[in-house]
Amino acid sequence: MKINAVDLFCGVGGLTCGVQQAGINVIAGYDIDPRSQFAYEFNNNARFILKDIKKIDSKEITNLFPDDTDIKVLMGCAPCQPFSTYSHKYKNNENTLQKMDLLDYFGKQIEYVQPDIVSMENVPQMVNEKVFDKFIQILNDNNYLIDYKVVFAPDYGVPQKRKRLLLLASKLGEIKLIPAQFNKDNYPTLRDTIGNLPKLKAGDTDLNDPLHRSRNLSELNMKRIKQSKPGGTWRDWDEELLLEAYKKKSGVSFGSVYGRLEWDKPANTITTQFPGIGNGRFGHPDQDRALSLREGAMLQTFPRDYLFTQLELGGNYPIAQVALQIGNAVPPKLGEVIGNSILKHLEKIK
Repeated sequence: MKINAVDLFCGVGGLTCGVQQAGINVIAGYDIDPRSQFAYEFNNNARFILKDIKKIDSKEITNLFPDDTDIKVLMGCAPCQPFSTYSHKYKNNENTLQKMDLLDYFGKQIEYVQPDIVSMENVPQMVNEKVFDKFIQILNDNNYLIDYKVVFAPDYGVPQKRKRLLLLASKLGEIKLIPAQFNKDNYPTLRDTIGNLPKLKAGDTDLNDPLHRSRNLSELNMKRIKQSKPGGTWRDWDEELLLEAYKKKSGVSFGSVYGRLEWDKPANTITTQFPGIGNGRFGHPDQDRALSLREGAMLQTFPRDYLFTQLELGGNYPIAQVALQIGNAVPPKLGEVIGNSILKHLEKIK
C-alpha cells in the first residue's frame, strides 16, 4: 500500500519529520516563508513549495500525488498564533485577522483534493472558535469520520508541558488517535533530553554545533540568573534585582519569568521566545544562561543533528529567526504519533 502525504503550513518540517519517522512518505510541504526552505528540504526527503495557501488552485495538490498512490493524506498546522491564549488580546489587529482564515483555506483544499485522510494540529483554544466549527462541518459534509482531542504532550513523549489539539479524519472508516504512551511516572525530562549536551556560557556557541548557541546576558540579568533556583521564581532574588513590576501586587502573575527549568521534569512550553530568560521559565537548570537553540529544538523533539541554517554560516545567523522557526514548529514526536495513528487505522480497515 502506497501512502503519500502533503504538508500544508510546513515551516521547517516538524510535522513532516515526525510523519516520515513513522514510515509515511511526504511528497511536499507548502509554506509562505522562504527562510524555512533550507531546513525543510535538507532534513526531510520532501520538496518545499514556496506558496501562499490562498493561491493554490483546485487541482495543484491533487496533481502532486503519483498515479500509483493508494492513500492520500493531507495534513497541516495552520499558524496558530491568532488562537493562542497570549494572542487573544490582539485578536482584532490586522496581522492576526489575516491569519485567522487560514483554516478555511485548509478546508477548501480538502474539498478540492478529497484526500482519504486528513490530519490537523493546533492550539487547544482552536476548539472554541467559529472557524473550527466550520472546518468540522466541511469534514462532515465530505463524508469524513472525525476524531479530535486536546493532548498533554508528555503523554506522547514530548518533554515539555504543552497541550495541543490533534485531529484525524478519514473517509475509510473510524479513526482514532493512538493511546498515550507515557504517564507522570515516566514522562521524558529535561535531563533525558538535553543532559548530555556540552556545557555553554551565555553568549557562546559550541565549536562543533553552531545551533548550540546561547544569547548573551546583561550584567544585571547575569546577577538575576545566578540567584534563580530550578523551579523557583524572582522571589529568590535580592530586592535590588527586582523589576518595578514585580514589587506591585500584579507582579504575582510573573512567577515563571526569569525562572530556571528543573532537570527531572518536562520543560515548560517552548515558545518562540525561549532564548531569553526574561520571556518565561527558560533558564538552564544549572548553567547561568537561557536555553540554547539546540536545546530548544531537542525539547521540541527535533533530532540532535537537525539543521536549521547552512553549516557554512557557523554562528552567523539571527537567533530570533531560528527561535521563531523552532517555537512555531509541530513537535516531530507528535507528528510521529499522528503517522502511527494513521498506520494503525489503515491496518484495521484492511
